[in-house]
Amino acid sequence: MNFIFRQPQLYRYLNLCNESNLEKSVLDCGAGGNYPPLALFSSLGYKTYGLELSDEQIEAAKRFEDEHNINLNILKGDIRNLPFEDEAFSYVYSYNTIFHMKKIDIEKSINEIKRVLKPGGICLINFLSINDEDYGSGIEQGRGEFLQVERGEEVIHTYYDICEAEKHFKDMKILFKENRILERIYEGKMIKQGYIDYIIQK
Repeated sequence: MNFIFRQPQLYRYLNLCNESNLEKSVLDCGAGGNYPPLALFSSLGYKTYGLELSDEQIEAAKRFEDEHNINLNILKGDIRNLPFEDEAFSYVYSYNTIFHMKKIDIEKSINEIKRVLKPGGICLINFLSINDEDYGSGIEQGRGEFLQVERGEEVIHTYYDICEAEKHFKDMKILFKENRILERIYEGKMIKQGYIDYIIQK
């Protein structure tokens, strides 16, 4: 079954995974939602596992699984404390997820991702950047951390400057980095979004 996703960053990451000789096992940290990216990996023969904190997002993913008759192995859990053994996965990614927590928790999460990644394994992590139009709005919680309203709920958004996140990857090899600034129509108005994407190898 073919699944098409709107995020070209996932395909860039997938291509690097496909070029690797490691076992095809992948973990998505923040795996819920009504169109889970793990389906893309599953369709190509990967053993898929996911972790998701939100019951609502898990239910949405379950509906998707039932509709397409697949099992993506998405569990409820917190990426700050991954319930997996050391070096359990060849590939781990956290896309549009990790910036919904404070920097101290982001560091914990990245350390957990590195822990469960096999030697030579590859991970994809993206961050909000200070180029995003919402940087500085809301109630400041810490440097670069703001409590903001998203879809009617208060959520943390944490923003990094262009090289700040690289402190997390000093013991790894950066294979790819992209500083993205997007301008697009969302809910009838033009918005500006800023992201920094990293693909890193252990």
